[in-house]
Amino acid sequence: MTANNPKPDRDPKPDEDATILERRGRRLRIDCRLFFFGEDEFEGEAQVLDISTNGCQASSQVAVQVGMQLRLSVFLGDQKWPLRIDQATVRWVRGQNFGLEFIGIRLAQRERLRTMIMAKRY
Repeated sequence: MTANNPKPDRDPKPDEDATILERRGRRLRIDCRLFFFGEDEFEGEAQVLDISTNGCQASSQVAVQVGMQLRLSVFLGDQKWPLRIDQATVRWVRGQNFGLEFIGIRLAQRERLRTMIMAKRY
């Protein structure tokens, strides 16, 4: 702790990830399917645990690694067509759970996601 900074000086715990702490946007707990696709025919299925307009937390038996770039199809249940994310980056992994940041998402897809999140929050 310093005079100018009332927060204690400490290193984050090994299981504490700064990316999780710096989330942008409100998250909605949700239970839906997610298919992901990477390089060299890498693909898998996951269960989405929460979602925001900027990313999501998911769980999968298929192992992913921090830094992987993936394309996503998220089946939100609001329409029969999945939400398409052109590029998502794996930001953290903890066991079978992992966090994705949506890097490349078309405006219409982001708006669809935002509308769904706002409708379910209230």
